[in-house]
Amino acid sequence: MNRLSPLLLLWPLLLPAQQEEVPVLTIPRVTRPPKLSDFLNNVPREAELVVTDFRQFDPGDGVPITQPTTAYLSYDDKNLYVGWICKDDPKLIRSRVARRKDILYDDRVTINIDTFHDHRHAYWFDVNAHGVQFDGITTDGYGDDFSWESLWYTESKITEDGYVVLETIPFKSLRFSGAPKQRWGIILARFIMRNNEFACWPWVSRKRLPGFVAQFGHLDGLDEISPGRNLQFIPYAAGSTGRYLDQPSGGIPSFKTEPDFRAGLDAKAVLKDALTLDMTLNPDFSQVESDEPQVTVNQRYEVFYPEKRPFFMEHASFFNSAQQLFFSRRIIDPQFGVRLTGKVGRWGIGVLSADDRAPAERAYNNVLTLQRDFLKDSHLRLIVTDREQANAYNRVGSLDMRIRLPKTWFLTGQAVHSDNKDATGTIGGNIFFGGLSHNDRHFQSITSYTDRTPGFRTELGYIPRVDIREIKQQWGYRWRPEKRLVVSYGPGLTLLRNWNHAGQVQDWDINPFFEVELLRLTQIQAGRHETFELYQGTGFRKANNYASFKTEWYRWLALNGGYARGTNINFYPASGLQPFLADTTDASIGVTLRPTARMRIDETYLYSRLASDVPIFNNHIFRSKVNYQFTRELSLRAIIDYNGLLPNQSLVSADRAKSVNYDFLFTWLLHPGTALYAGYTDLYQNYLYDPSRPPYLQRYGNPTLATGRQLFVKMSYLFRF
Repeated sequence: MNRLSPLLLLWPLLLPAQQEEVPVLTIPRVTRPPKLSDFLNNVPREAELVVTDFRQFDPGDGVPITQPTTAYLSYDDKNLYVGWICKDDPKLIRSRVARRKDILYDDRVTINIDTFHDHRHAYWFDVNAHGVQFDGITTDGYGDDFSWESLWYTESKITEDGYVVLETIPFKSLRFSGAPKQRWGIILARFIMRNNEFACWPWVSRKRLPGFVAQFGHLDGLDEISPGRNLQFIPYAAGSTGRYLDQPSGGIPSFKTEPDFRAGLDAKAVLKDALTLDMTLNPDFSQVESDEPQVTVNQRYEVFYPEKRPFFMEHASFFNSAQQLFFSRRIIDPQFGVRLTGKVGRWGIGVLSADDRAPAERAYNNVLTLQRDFLKDSHLRLIVTDREQANAYNRVGSLDMRIRLPKTWFLTGQAVHSDNKDATGTIGGNIFFGGLSHNDRHFQSITSYTDRTPGFRTELGYIPRVDIREIKQQWGYRWRPEKRLVVSYGPGLTLLRNWNHAGQVQDWDINPFFEVELLRLTQIQAGRHETFELYQGTGFRKANNYASFKTEWYRWLALNGGYARGTNINFYPASGLQPFLADTTDASIGVTLRPTARMRIDETYLYSRLASDVPIFNNHIFRSKVNYQFTRELSLRAIIDYNGLLPNQSLVSADRAKSVNYDFLFTWLLHPGTALYAGYTDLYQNYLYDPSRPPYLQRYGNPTLATGRQLFVKMSYLFRF
């Protein structure tokens, strides 16, 4: 083999990308803001930019949108205005009066704006036919950040031939440079969900560039605008009373009643138009939304639960990387927090600092990210995390890069080093990661290599496994028929092999699968895993077949489900037994009913079973969730959760556990920052309780003992200057 052949194979990727002409819009300035009634009654506006040439990204590629759509843009000293006239049959429109951001599967319109014109990041502002808002930030290469939200305004009306929307976006709610003449990137788009349709201006295609924001058009005409002075203060107060079962280590369990009152202040200031400083005192880190149910039984590694606390959620994308070095749920009970995020020219910065009162010794946590953009869609970034606690510390430093290559390819890499000191001594370790990815309309390929040394430690990250050298390859191909029920179909293959640093094979996996996408948000997948796993010095050969589906064929009904059957390891055998291989079955079913535009009912059932000649355990998880939306701001939600674990204790180390949790929440959310929550939770478990004699608590029967009960009220108000 010629020693230059690998370079020759990559040479076409390294050639300069062909430059395409970028479409430009020039937006007019107005002195009279448009009104929704102007569009409803065809009243002439003072001036506006009109966009009508919407073309499909999906399911077609450049095909004209199926329903006539017109966007009207203008601005004044304070706001950007986007009016929409969307033609359609009102009986076919998929839109609900829902909670804010809960419109992912609704028909809607959106404006995405790249205010720094860096071809990487963009704000999005979606709104459905009922005026419900959905905002966030998208970053090429890292996906969507749903956590970002801001104050903006929407009006809407469903008409006899479609729907009309007016979006008013204050410049005070955005971040952009202080230049007197602005040039932003822009995408205007419409979702028509029954057709799986996403149509844009300008035309965006998987065949052209490897990114989404990189294909935005130019928006000119924004002169002499500024976010202005932007100071925000959000005081909050929360009160609760509860009764819970306290189980001290080595002590006698007892019931305690604890009233609690907390108050605090979140503050925000915009510095030089583009940097945001967030500060908080006794922060509102309470979580009003419950975690979605997951199977946690017989899991080798820690189960991941996403962040839901407001302070950590906003601008979370600044701290993301290929190796997750910052997982904010590691900070459990902070008393203070401060965060600085934003961009200055081609530099991006993120700084976060917070303490944690949860450990016996208070911990102090700091995170720094510093990013330099170069070329059109590439960057180099430094990430540093530090957790200090008494005489212990954990310090992690990382350098990562992302480089856009021609022909829809991306190259990523990351190098990480950690130093850790605790009661056992001092240890250091490294991570090296590299990846090459390609994604076009038909072919997808991702190749990655991950090396984590045995000594790597991160107290603030989510790295479930070290001592690995893993290579992973994913391929997929999709045929896309034109004008048919089938939107796309095709095979895929994932290959994985993993060694430890002693050269011993720890895992390998071969996963061929086939996917079909149909209209009306319908997807079907089936595949097979052939797997080897080394656990506690023993190698296990596993296999399973699986299938899954999801569909929203009807406006009022959504279904999803999955089934897998094969073999798995009993990771936690009973005392005296070694881990062993057994038959496994996993199944799930989800049903969403929308009997009216204001009511949503979700039913979820998860089933997990492990058995040899006899059952080892059965785990049943059931959730029933009902939400009624009185208005866009006012809602009432009820959840009933049941979790039942039925183990064979001669084969598995687990208790027979049953629990039922009742969760009720009343929400009045006027806009982000101004809200009132009132809730009640009640947890019952299958305990027999006798404080007079050991073992005091015994698992028995049905969940009839109330072990955790709480009534709470929380309110906050946004002051913005």
